[in-house]
Amino acid sequence: MPRYKLTVEYDGTPYVGWQRQKNGRGVQTAIEEAIARFCQEDITMQVAGRTDAGVHGLGQVCHADLTKDWPEKTVRDAINSYLLQNGEPVSIMSAEKVTEEFHARFSAKARHYRYRIINQETPVALARNRGWWVRRHLDEKAMHDAAQNLLGTHDFTTFRAAQCQAQSPVKTLDKLDVARQGSDIFFEVYARSFLHNQVRSMVGALKLVGESKWSSDDLVAALEAKDHQRCGALAPSCGLYLTQVDYD
Repeated sequence: MPRYKLTVEYDGTPYVGWQRQKNGRGVQTAIEEAIARFCQEDITMQVAGRTDAGVHGLGQVCHADLTKDWPEKTVRDAINSYLLQNGEPVSIMSAEKVTEEFHARFSAKARHYRYRIINQETPVALARNRGWWVRRHLDEKAMHDAAQNLLGTHDFTTFRAAQCQAQSPVKTLDKLDVARQGSDIFFEVYARSFLHNQVRSMVGALKLVGESKWSSDDLVAALEAKDHQRCGALAPSCGLYLTQVDYD
């Protein structure tokens, strides 16, 4: 049974998240329905990392096992054709045959996320639902410098959702860079894996640093408290993008 690795781009705005759910439409459902129309197979895909409602994907990775050995381009183009017909803001960027040993989630070595703050006084029009609009000017250098305290291996309980199902709150954060490009401030984050809401929670705390409401020491104290009540406000999902998943 051929296994196909799919790299997916999607606008998370109209979806309840990646996962198939009873309370609304997931990105997974949209793709699985397109596959069913293409090859008349009901399949369940496996994904590198589930994203929440409103979170976008630029380089999400999933895999699907199909009965027939289709050419890679045929798989990509056929799924995209049905996604387009159904008006889904989802695109299969590539389809690649892989061995049965490959698993979108368990073979992944790292996940890359980007968070976008739109830091301008005027309301956002074209980029609405594509970033977090923050009217008050933020100090991106202060945020970047403070963020370096979060690198390495820590107990990230403070930045963990209450409903997080991870067995341990200990994670290793390899990169958290903050840089401005015009009115946009981008957070580039990289680790093997993350806790539920970890990136959005860290961004929310760093925004307080950017507003001079918190110092770098306050951020460290929040981390060391290992208390979810000590984190800042959770950054909205519309600014978060899963940009890349690394494999051997």
